[in-house]
Amino acid sequence: MYADLNPFDALSNRLFAVLPDVDYLRLLPSMEYIDLALGEILYDSGDEMPYLYFPTTSVVSLLYTMETGSTAEMGMVGRCGVIGISVFLGGKTTPSQAIVQIAGGAFRIKSKTIQGEFEHGGPLQQILLRYTQSLITQISQVAVCNRLHTFDQRLCRWLLFIHDCLQTDAIILTQAIISQLLGVRREGVTVAAGRLQDAGIISYMRGHIQLLDRRKLEACACECYAVVKDEYERLLMF
Repeated sequence: MYADLNPFDALSNRLFAVLPDVDYLRLLPSMEYIDLALGEILYDSGDEMPYLYFPTTSVVSLLYTMETGSTAEMGMVGRCGVIGISVFLGGKTTPSQAIVQIAGGAFRIKSKTIQGEFEHGGPLQQILLRYTQSLITQISQVAVCNRLHTFDQRLCRWLLFIHDCLQTDAIILTQAIISQLLGVRREGVTVAAGRLQDAGIISYMRGHIQLLDRRKLEACACECYAVVKDEYERLLMF
């Protein structure tokens, strides 16, 4: 069982939760709560970003689109992260796209505000840099995973990431979304999800996934999930 996340509470985002009180309270007036809709694009390739987004109950995919139009997910950001790291790293734009894969709540802060806070140094700068390192680890590990591991293992790893973001056993995701994000045909998703269902790990019907046995799901996943999770906890579980 998991405690329900409050989408309207900024402290549901882990980065805010680990900030010292004085820094959090200074940022609080700059935070704006918003609802993120499924499929909403937070930024596109080459866009400058007026805001950074801190999800509470939403999940955002970082996608790269090839010249052929094919897409694949490079990383995932939920309640443990922030969208828009190029703002405080000084790059301003990125060739990737950020799109909402699970609707829910988030807080946004103007880029100029975060830039100013970041340039002053202190705890927020340290937390954002540590998070960036954890995101680099995730993106790197996903690249290795996509090259070396089976789709069944990759799907298990991906579902574990989603579960960590949402803190709920009920996940709403269609085959079309999963196939687009993981770069496989829908038939492949059907077969892999069917095997997990037969093993009693999930139930899956018409875009509704119910996680039945997380321990078994972890056992079926490759080591990539643990690598990313352990690195995040090392860097940000103060």
